[in-house]
Amino acid sequence: MLLDRFKKNARRLSNTNKLAGRHKEKGQLNTKEQQIEKIKEKKSKEVAQSVVVDNKPTDKKHKTKSASFVLVSPQITEKAVNIQDDNQYVFKVTAKANKSEVKKAVEGVYNVDVLKVRVINVPPKKKRLGRTMGWQAGYKKAIVSVKKGQVIEILPR
Repeated sequence: MLLDRFKKNARRLSNTNKLAGRHKEKGQLNTKEQQIEKIKEKKSKEVAQSVVVDNKPTDKKHKTKSASFVLVSPQITEKAVNIQDDNQYVFKVTAKANKSEVKKAVEGVYNVDVLKVRVINVPPKKKRLGRTMGWQAGYKKAIVSVKKGQVIEILPR
């Protein structure tokens, strides 16, 4: 599609060259024709560069984020403490984090084997204080299941 556009522009420019050069001698170029030649050279370079850029291999692995950017904080609620008996732990994570990033982050920080990750996107909620309306921010949380016998110590000593 990009190449088609360049070809059309080149044809248009070559047609204007034919019309403009009728009254001049063959060896002389006026300023418009010089500008047209420069534009043609630039576009030919751009086409050559775009072809090279498109041929890059796309099978490079996606860079993973470090654990400090994925895990925001552990969530300590009554429900979260109750499911710790089943080797499940709840963390607040960044909004763009996915399951594999969360798994790698928890394994890296806490040195445990993660079996399963479930992600929940908690939506923002309307809150009201008197006449003032506002929003409680939404967030993303992950429930991480850990191998039996392994423990994550969330509370600081």
